[in-house]
Amino acid sequence: MKSTIQDKTKLVNSVFSKVYNEYDLMNDIMSLGIHRIWKNKFIDWMNPSRNSSLIDVASGTGDIAKLFSLRSKNLSMITCIEPNEEMFKKGKNNLINLKNIEWIKSRAEDLPVKDNMYDFYSISYGIRNVSDINKTLKEAYRVLKTGGRFMCLEFSKIDNEFLNFLYKNYSKFIPTLGKYFAGSSKPYEYLINSIDDFYNQEQLLEIITKNGFSNVEYRNLSNGISAIHSGWKI
Repeated sequence: MKSTIQDKTKLVNSVFSKVYNEYDLMNDIMSLGIHRIWKNKFIDWMNPSRNSSLIDVASGTGDIAKLFSLRSKNLSMITCIEPNEEMFKKGKNNLINLKNIEWIKSRAEDLPVKDNMYDFYSISYGIRNVSDINKTLKEAYRVLKTGGRFMCLEFSKIDNEFLNFLYKNYSKFIPTLGKYFAGSSKPYEYLINSIDDFYNQEQLLEIITKNGFSNVEYRNLSNGISAIHSGWKI
């Protein structure tokens, strides 16, 4: 088991070290730009107020942290967590002008922050890449204040048979697009496989609930291509 976790950690780190420079471009290509709409809907459901605090895990290039900060008039306290060195540097540089954001290089399973610190915990397209989802969720619960909210945006399972057929066939071309635009197809083969292998909406809801969160619910985006899960620390 320990070996499997270490293997996944190394694999994911290797993938993002290869794709970090074209990460935003490939997100636009893979989702036809729709990921930007999904992320705005994610922030809409969070509905952050001024002076609220956020820990954004697997921050990548920092798009969720930026949206959260802008929505709260740059008065929020935000901590960005990113384990990959190249992504960490790129994200930190992207948001260098936002002084209310700090960056910490860390894994989701072992967050170097105190208990009961944040109003919101967000993880966007990162939870399927963690090596231990239960440990990740326990850490999310620990760092949230009582009354704090866990929010997860992730690729999920499509609830429309025809759309699912189209999506599966389109997905087959994504590694080819990755090779053309980013110079390598293998990282995108991993990303597509990781989506196929991940939990469906109800399974993820159950796992979040088992790790202590209350009033857990989800909303599908684009018929379930992505889904937002929400839970509360009560």
